Amino acid sequence: MRFPVFYLDVFPHRPHSGNPAAVCILDSWLDDELLRKVAAENNLSATAFLVPQGHDYELRWFTRVCELHFCGHATVASAYVVLNLLRPELTGVRFSTRQRGILAATKDSGLLAMDFPALFAKVCTNVPEKLFAALGSETRPSEVLEVNQVYVAVFDSQDVIANLPPNSDLLQQLHPYAVSVTAPGEESDFVSRYFAPGYGIPEDPVTGSAHCFLTPYWAKRLGKAQLYARQLSERGGELWCEALGERVILKGRAALKLQGELSIHLSSCPQPAEYIDPSLRSG
Repeated sequence: MRFPVFYLDVFPHRPHSGNPAAVCILDSWLDDELLRKVAAENNLSATAFLVPQGHDYELRWFTRVCELHFCGHATVASAYVVLNLLRPELTGVRFSTRQRGILAATKDSGLLAMDFPALFAKVCTNVPEKLFAALGSETRPSEVLEVNQVYVAVFDSQDVIANLPPNSDLLQQLHPYAVSVTAPGEESDFVSRYFAPGYGIPEDPVTGSAHCFLTPYWAKRLGKAQLYARQLSERGGELWCEALGERVILKGRAALKLQGELSIHLSSCPQPAEYIDPSLRSG
């Protein structure tokens, strides 16, 4: 079985930045475990799988560990592949997802604009002490919110976000919660980082889904609907965000890095004849 595969950098702010994603085009759905293994083979923060459905596409996302309920950057990667490579005559495309319903993407002056559901974080009333130890900062957040099994630690300084030395082992012990950290930006409206080691993502380079709750939060706090955001991971990235009530518009770039064909053998592969140098045999 062979199917097209594309590797892209999503939300880059310079060459070789942003969040890498793979997009695989299938004729029909394969077994879930096989999809996870393909994602593990790609070994990126997420792999998107698309199945054509009339003029639209069904979309699912996997990491090397599990299926994701939602993945923003791999959706942007999917939109790039459809609107620039598969169907360049289109100006927009809709994706049917199992957890987030219909997600729409359009071309927008050299960017890709994604229409996502807004998420609204609430004050966390039972903050685990382990969260503070996991983040590794002497400075405690000014507040901790939670939304959809994500702790959101809000700090007052971009420098704190940039210099956090998180403990991945402790962060993993917070699973199924992931952790987002954010603060006002110096050259942007706000900055953030995102950690989800329990889902196979020690630190996500740029997290589209997190901006579905960061955008409403900062829009309310700063009193403006349109925001420019930076994610301060090692690779780094940028997004343009707009709060529209129950929806969020996220805009960003994507850059194609590699395309080819992935081969999957569904039957057992014959094993080569065993050869062990006699001098290396033991027991």
